[in-house]
Amino acid sequence: MEEKLRISAARRATLLIFLVCGIGLSSWAPMVPFAKIKLGLNDADLGVVLLALGAGAILTMPLTGLLINKYGSRTVAIVSALVIASLLPLLLMAGSPIQLAAALFVFGAGIGSIDVSMNAQAVVVQERHGSHIMSSFHGMFSLGGLMGSIGLGFLIKAGLSPTYAAVAISALLVFITVTQSRYLLPHSEETKMDGTSFVLPKGPVVLLGIMCFILFLAEGSLLDWSAVFLQFSRGFDPSFSGLGYAAFSVAMAIMRLTGDGIIHRLGPAKVVFYGTLLAGTGFIVAVAIPSAIAALAGFVMVGLGAANVVPIFFTAAGRIPNIPPSIALSAVTILGYSGQLAGPALIGILAEVTSLSWALGLVGVLLFFVAFGYKHRD
Repeated sequence: MEEKLRISAARRATLLIFLVCGIGLSSWAPMVPFAKIKLGLNDADLGVVLLALGAGAILTMPLTGLLINKYGSRTVAIVSALVIASLLPLLLMAGSPIQLAAALFVFGAGIGSIDVSMNAQAVVVQERHGSHIMSSFHGMFSLGGLMGSIGLGFLIKAGLSPTYAAVAISALLVFITVTQSRYLLPHSEETKMDGTSFVLPKGPVVLLGIMCFILFLAEGSLLDWSAVFLQFSRGFDPSFSGLGYAAFSVAMAIMRLTGDGIIHRLGPAKVVFYGTLLAGTGFIVAVAIPSAIAALAGFVMVGLGAANVVPIFFTAAGRIPNIPPSIALSAVTILGYSGQLAGPALIGILAEVTSLSWALGLVGVLLFFVAFGYKHRD
């Protein structure tokens, strides 16, 4: 009974760490216009500065696996969460583009580090729990994404300055992290490897990473291009062009929060197969049918279908024989984030050569390849 309570507390703490990551990352999104205006940046300059966040995340992820192997996912997740909370207000205090880029790089490093470490902790908690619960963790991240962007906007609307609103969010993140840190599972319960040298990923790790690249590419494509598509290809008013990504996000959050039960009933292999088929079909529906309703319906289909695929991939990465979960997860996460960061730029290049509809349709085709290429191994 005592062990059951311990695992239950660890599960709750890990859920809240996922929430911290989601709130921290999404709180930056509504802060971007304020930083842009304060520093007098044009769109091109802002785009270059924003690359620092992704660079910090990507460059930190390989090191995170090694740190987890040495110190444990609990320690790395706690430190990363505190770094994110500390940097959030500083993003609005930067007095020059260079200062903002430097702050974003460290902020991105915290995001990349907590992403790997919280998933490594989730793998251990799931093993101790004895059933698939990974989707609920990712559902909390999605919920945090909605809470962060809406919450910061609400605080500003209530009269707080953007900086003080960011401080309030930061204080919440610190409170959650400090109160839950002791419930996370210790390093002694994690699989370790001898040595600290970096090992190039290969075999099943690379395959999972490529599939994660495609799934993250699909999400990044909607984040960066859905509003453009709805406004210029489906005639949406600019004030409503964000409905596409909102519909996708809500569908994904709902499906992830209910996804563990679906995976229990159908099994991971069927969820990946039917999920990626549904997501791929969603892209095709959105671009092939010249209707605003069809476009929104297609984006909802993408959210519903893709929601539980990445959690299954992360679970599979944590179970690859002879490779510690921290190492496999860092490699898979790097490849996945590469799809989210670099993929939308590739979509833009392809859209320039053909059209945005064809480019987004290609993402749907890639999801079909994932559907038929994935083979689940227990």
